[in-house]
Amino acid sequence: MTGRDLDPALRELRDTCRQIAQDLRSRALAVDADPDDVSRHLDAPSLTLLRTASTPKRFRQEDLPLRFAEYTDSCLARALANVELARGDAGILSANTGPSLAGLAVDALGDEAQRELFYRALADGRTWTFFAMTEPDRGSDATALTSRFEPDPGGGHRLTGTKRYVANAARGSIGVVFARTGPTALSIRAALVQCPVPGFSGHALDMIGLRGARFGEMRFDGVRVPEEMLLGRHLPTSQRGIWGAGRAFNVMRVQIAAQALGLAFAISDYVLEHRPRSPGAELISARLAAARELLYDVAVAVDRAPGDPRPPSIVKLHTTALAVELTRWAERALGAGSLLEHPLLEKWCRDVCAFEFMDGTGNILRLHIAPDTAPVREER
Repeated sequence: MTGRDLDPALRELRDTCRQIAQDLRSRALAVDADPDDVSRHLDAPSLTLLRTASTPKRFRQEDLPLRFAEYTDSCLARALANVELARGDAGILSANTGPSLAGLAVDALGDEAQRELFYRALADGRTWTFFAMTEPDRGSDATALTSRFEPDPGGGHRLTGTKRYVANAARGSIGVVFARTGPTALSIRAALVQCPVPGFSGHALDMIGLRGARFGEMRFDGVRVPEEMLLGRHLPTSQRGIWGAGRAFNVMRVQIAAQALGLAFAISDYVLEHRPRSPGAELISARLAAARELLYDVAVAVDRAPGDPRPPSIVKLHTTALAVELTRWAERALGAGSLLEHPLLEKWCRDVCAFEFMDGTGNILRLHIAPDTAPVREER
């Protein structure tokens, strides 16, 4: 699928996101320099609109403009939007409040009461969410996690364990935590957790890229989880935990791929603005266009068959590698000292590395793609 194949509504969504991207870029360096001061940006019309667009219709506090009506309707619409928004700046997207990956997990696994609790908690526009799966010393293998939901004599469960590289780890107020109720893969479950709560502590880690996301570590020492906060209770056993959330993970993987591609476009735009006849520019332009067509095709495939992990893994692996490659090209094209002379480009060269670790590292994605290899479910 190419840009010419988009219907009028999607083209209008694309053009609107291009306008919003200009505002996002104007805030990029300020948030990178002081990620703890992001709150003063949250009332910007652009960020408010994006929060509203990522919230299911029945939980929205305000109506969306007609040109955004397509945003939540399909994986294709979200992918298209994320390319153009990240072309402004991917870092400010990760710094915004809103449902994010936790919202996809709640949509996939939550019952009506849990969805109501989650989205009503976000209504003030000042609430960050978290998605806690990755653990220290466990790398990219989510099925090896050791955090536990242990029965509480008073009812419900007690959550014990440590999570790392979690966006909004210290400032998140509500989110999804994965842990075990037993030794098998089917015993991996997810729960809604609201913070602060007794037994919880969290702190931000010192990161060099996507600093606005405030990646950090979360520790749970016997945190009480009421039974009604365990996600998937209304679903069959095989669909309650990590396996049941697979469709949501596939959708998110395409969105991460779209943001990586958007950042690659931003780097190319920036280089050509400062050196229009950069060596290799025509080839770079052709590769970016081809990657966008691949992304659109995969997004359509996910809309048709959301349970297949291979297409999202392929496109995320490809766009992430391409984005990293473009940072090297940009440094060569603009010459020695270019990162000192161009702070926005320097920021993007730091940000781009984070996409390798978000929603599946390259090695894990290859396991999804390889024939005759059982898929390994993992998320960051």
